Amino acid sequence: MVTNIMFAGVGGQGLILMTRIVSQAAMLDGYDIKSNDVVGLSQRGGMVWGNVRIGEKVFSPNIPPGEGDILVAMEPLEALRWSSNLKEGAVVIQNTKKMYPTLAQQEKAEYPEEDIEELKSKYKVIDINAFEEATNLGKKQVANVMLLGILAQHLDIKLDTWKQVVRDNVPNKALDLNMQAFDFGYHYKL
Repeated sequence: MVTNIMFAGVGGQGLILMTRIVSQAAMLDGYDIKSNDVVGLSQRGGMVWGNVRIGEKVFSPNIPPGEGDILVAMEPLEALRWSSNLKEGAVVIQNTKKMYPTLAQQEKAEYPEEDIEELKSKYKVIDINAFEEATNLGKKQVANVMLLGILAQHLDIKLDTWKQVVRDNVPNKALDLNMQAFDFGYHYKL
């Protein structure tokens, strides 16, 4: 069996780090993994996404349409945008901090609040304002690691493995803060 995880966000939110940490943690725990990231639009605050597929034997990083098990969305609109790739009943870990697209900022389009809320009727949505919670810890930049802590609750990877991989991938000067963020997410009540 393969677990299909999708990551979606906007450039600069740490999505590449997230896919790297999940991939390394799964490999260290003995799983085969395949992953990919699409980041070309990130320099202008455009959307970025990545996939990680974990299992005993994985042949491709690409998740077939409608086969996503978990979506980690750094922004609600990105959760909506990528939800069509999910299985019925999939898990959506959603940072509720909104980043309004240009057309919504210019009042030329509505932010799709109702459509985002409707995701809860199809999927198990876990809402958290990760930016606010991370800011309360000391720095909003650890929001992505906080979301990884929540994701870790849904994967069969040892906690010690997660913590080691986080330690190996974050700057030493921000290690304590990242570990606090991961622990906050790992113990976040679903």
